[in-house]
Amino acid sequence: MTDAIVAQGLTKTYGAVKALDGIDLRVPEGTVLGLLGPNGAGKTTCVRILTTLLRPDSGSVTVAGIDVLAHPQRVRRSIGLSGQNAAVDEHLTGYENLEMMGRLYQLGRKTARTRAHELLERFELTDAADRPAKTYSGGMRRRLDLAGALVTSPPVIFLDEPTTGLDPRSRLGMWDVIAERVRSGSTLLLTTQYLEEADRLADDILVVDHGRAIAHGTPDQLKRQVGGERLELTVSEADQVPVAEGALKEISGEPPTVDRAARTLSIPVANSTRTLIEVVRRLDAAGIEPAEIGIHRATLDDVFLALTGQEVPK
Repeated sequence: MTDAIVAQGLTKTYGAVKALDGIDLRVPEGTVLGLLGPNGAGKTTCVRILTTLLRPDSGSVTVAGIDVLAHPQRVRRSIGLSGQNAAVDEHLTGYENLEMMGRLYQLGRKTARTRAHELLERFELTDAADRPAKTYSGGMRRRLDLAGALVTSPPVIFLDEPTTGLDPRSRLGMWDVIAERVRSGSTLLLTTQYLEEADRLADDILVVDHGRAIAHGTPDQLKRQVGGERLELTVSEADQVPVAEGALKEISGEPPTVDRAARTLSIPVANSTRTLIEVVRRLDAAGIEPAEIGIHRATLDDVFLALTGQEVPK
């Protein structure tokens, strides 16, 4: 499979701050790479370099087979970009913004107008098409900006936190639009603060921190790195903890993780259903009725915390 985006050894320094410290990444055609990391990890700097808006101190980049540093104008004709801040003209209407984008990309007047109407409908902005963008809500401006990134149906798309500020319904609609573009053959690099978004959309995830790549893999691979599935049990009384501890050790073959103050215990599980049934059976035989019991499946939030030591930004 051909790589649509390739970056090798990217570095960028601002004074004493090393924003990027040797980032490598590859995104095969027709796939989605989720770029995750804490605030200030270097995600936006990386996107700005890949989209010709910033030159790295060192390293090489190709997008759609074109050398970004040598031929930035050619690259710009092959990409769509939506940054963290909506790049719309407040004094133009929604329709005029999109038509202007099409004309700037030299689509021709008729094609630009047709495309503007299509995108306004797809992003549920038809009712506001003739209103100045300055009257739009933040979520509407975000959707208009995303529509602008797709005016030419570009083969490579960069979305830097595309759904920030959108309500849940609009976010779900945006996910459908993004998935639709990928199904049609587009390649996508996505940064996001919503890990559910990365889990749903990304084929691969690159986690960065302090300008370095610290993990790479599919969402499932990264989840398995931090423990996969665990059975978690809470007993009602403190004197039940040793009995439950012995039962879990017999089942898993290793001592469970125990929080005696909270009366909780947990073990890793491979076959969650079978293990859950066996634990309930043994506890029942010992006369213990659990206060809570269930299977915890690792999420990308768990991955983010384990790799970066930080909670997911809210």
